[in-house]
Amino acid sequence: MRRLAVLLSLACILFQTTLVRAAEPYGIGLEGFAYPYPVSMLAVPTEGEALRLAYMDVKPTGAANGRTVLLLHGRNFPSSYWEPTIKVLTAAGYRVVVPDQIGFGKSSKPLFALSFDMLARHTALLLDHLNLPKVDVVAHSLGGMLAVRFSRAYPARVDRLVLEAPIGLEDYRNFAPPVETERLLTIEDALTADGYRQQLVTNYSLTLPPEDITPFIDARMRIKDAADYPRWLRAFVSSYQMLYSQPVVYEYPLLTQPVLFLMGANDHNAPGRPFAPEALRPKMGENAKLAGEIAAKMKNAKVEVFPGVGHLVHLEAKDRFNASMLSFLNAPR
Repeated sequence: MRRLAVLLSLACILFQTTLVRAAEPYGIGLEGFAYPYPVSMLAVPTEGEALRLAYMDVKPTGAANGRTVLLLHGRNFPSSYWEPTIKVLTAAGYRVVVPDQIGFGKSSKPLFALSFDMLARHTALLLDHLNLPKVDVVAHSLGGMLAVRFSRAYPARVDRLVLEAPIGLEDYRNFAPPVETERLLTIEDALTADGYRQQLVTNYSLTLPPEDITPFIDARMRIKDAADYPRWLRAFVSSYQMLYSQPVVYEYPLLTQPVLFLMGANDHNAPGRPFAPEALRPKMGENAKLAGEIAAKMKNAKVEVFPGVGHLVHLEAKDRFNASMLSFLNAPR
């Protein structure tokens, strides 16, 4: 009995310690939040701030094919959410480079305004640092907007382009008015864990089990207790102002690379919808339809729509997404 009491006491202490650790805040560079592969840092001084770009550089696990895939993340998720895609690509022989853009994930959070041109320039600097003259690009959501701008600014550096549920398929300024940064700061700061979960499920039409998105919700909430949280908050709001004020929809027809759109049929994500007039909101976010209309104007583009899938295609429909992605990347030119 005495031994059992001691074991129960130790178990209780371990449980309490786990709770304490779980309550510890993450840093605004996601210090304390584990990534699936080692993270390196590249200095990218910009506008007088000493910034660091975080990235994973993962070697092939299968027979190397000499090609590299660049993965570009969305706005509400760190690059760690690419883990299943990284495993599939590396098994197929690809080297995979996965940055957190400045303002996101483990990278620095600047106080100045973000721009797609700046993020594209940083991406080029990263490829220079890794001696990669040309890559294939797989991009999700906000990363799709960056991929378009990067491919336009550096066309010789992109071979093929996979756009997974990209936003920016319409000009959000045609529906919603501009919103003051201070108002956005107040709205984002007031967001609770339950509110954030509901926002993701509703906006993204997710079919994922709740536990699959809990780590990302937990990360968002635990950053709020960091000493420099206001800096993170301002960078996050700046990313909204960037996607709202810097449309790329007019650039799609100018792309020269082969492009594959992988769209969830249920994805009606439309940044700015809450600020749009009530009558215009239903007209926003017809993303699968918009992708088809845009592809028809492009030199070499096709669209695949996944029934019953929302905004996180690579997580909601892993097998089909991976098959479509690899078939496109491996097809002869």
